Amino acid sequence: MTMIEITPEPGGSRPLRGYLATPAGEGPWPGVLLIHEAFGLDDNMRRHADRLAGAGYLTIGPDLYSQGGARKCLVSTMRAMQTGRGRAFADLEAARKWLASSDQCTGKIGAIGFCMGGGFALLTVHTHDAVSANYGFLPKNVDEVMAGACPVVGSYGGLDTPLRTAPAKLEAALTKAGVVHDVKQYPKAGHAFLNEAEGGPGWLRPLLRATHNGPNPDAAADAWRRIETFFAEHLGGGRAANS
Repeated sequence: MTMIEITPEPGGSRPLRGYLATPAGEGPWPGVLLIHEAFGLDDNMRRHADRLAGAGYLTIGPDLYSQGGARKCLVSTMRAMQTGRGRAFADLEAARKWLASSDQCTGKIGAIGFCMGGGFALLTVHTHDAVSANYGFLPKNVDEVMAGACPVVGSYGGLDTPLRTAPAKLEAALTKAGVVHDVKQYPKAGHAFLNEAEGGPGWLRPLLRATHNGPNPDAAADAWRRIETFFAEHLGGGRAANS
C-alpha cells in the first residue's frame, strides 16, 4: 500500500499522486478506481482501498487535490462534478489509464466513489465495467447519463436528508435504461456510513454527528457484501467470487 505518481492527462493535476493498494499473491487482478469523498484521500479512503485490495482488486485512488491541496481544489473539484468537465475528470482518466496499462490488471476495471466521489462515479458509467456509487449526488440529467451505462450498485442512508430521494430516482433511471443494478437505502444510516471512523476536521465533527453523518457498522457490513458480490460478478475474480 503506497503513494505513487500517475502520469497526468492534458489539463490534469501536475503532479498527480495516487494511493495504490495491491492484493496479496500473484496477479493479474481486476482493477478498481477509488474516488475519494470531499474530505480528500484520508485514512477512511485508504482503508476502503485496502479493503478492496484484500478482496482481490488492484485499487488506485487518485488524489484529486494533488495540485494545491483541499483548500485550493475543493471548489473547483465540486464544480467539475456539477458541470461534467474539468481537471478532476482528467485526473480520473489518468488513473483509469494507469490501471488499464498495468500488466497486473486483467483489463476489467470498475469505479467506486464515496460522497463527492459517488457523484463522480455516476458520471463514469460509460468508461468502466461496473460502478459503485455510495451516497453520491445524482447527475441533473440522470436519465440521459444512465442510458447505456455499465452495471451500477448504489448505497444510501435513509437519514441522509439531502439525498433521501436519490436512491428511488437512481433506481427509476437505471430501470428505465435497462441497466443491471442493485440500489439500496439503509433506513437507520446517514451520510458516510461506510467509513470506519469519523471524517473531517475536528471542529466540524459535532455538526456531522448531529446530522447523522458517520459510521454505521451494520449498514456498512451489508453494503460491502453487496459491493463485493456485484464487483465479483461484473469484474471477475475477487474474494466474493471464490467464497
